[in-house]
Amino acid sequence: MSKTPPLLRVRGLHRRFGDLDVITGLDLEVEAGRALAITGPNGSGKSTALRCIAGADEPTDGTIELDGAALDERSAVVRRDLAVVMDDMSFFPDLSVVEHLDLLARAHSIEDVESVVDAVLTDVGLLAQAGQLPGTLSSGQRRRLALATAFVRPRRLLILDEPEQRLDAGGLAWLADRLNAEKRQGLGILLVSHDTSLVEAVADDVLALEGR
Repeated sequence: MSKTPPLLRVRGLHRRFGDLDVITGLDLEVEAGRALAITGPNGSGKSTALRCIAGADEPTDGTIELDGAALDERSAVVRRDLAVVMDDMSFFPDLSVVEHLDLLARAHSIEDVESVVDAVLTDVGLLAQAGQLPGTLSSGQRRRLALATAFVRPRRLLILDEPEQRLDAGGLAWLADRLNAEKRQGLGILLVSHDTSLVEAVADDVLALEGR
């Protein structure tokens, strides 16, 4: 019997911008229920790798598979299973915090939307800010809202670009607990992080990229 493929498999990932090779021959795997952290100095290609894997950028070469099939962000299965939080995430300026999450939950056909959204707002610490517009939130609160967009929808693989950014010490402790809870529920996690304490608390495997 053949071995079940990992949740995510990347082979020979290469991204070139003009004459500059940002990523060359990157291989990685993420199993269900485990977290892989990509670390390294600024300019080592960490975020570029995540953008290629998530479908936000087009790799120059290489293969990216979800459950053994080519990852195509246009696929309904991929849209259902892949939850992504990038650093440059933007919000609708005229939708409140709760309206953002309600819209996303309904778009993914979540049952009992109000209960799910309330639970996520409570978990990320934004229940008191539910009626506020994103522009009125602090930078840390906007980061929590970005993370909430992943937690309010179906997901099997989380891709997170420096999720710890702009979180205080309490926020970091909450994030580590939440990501470990996601793993216990069988999710795979791929994250880029500069925070050693978060990596140590969450990551089962670490892939260190070298600077250029």
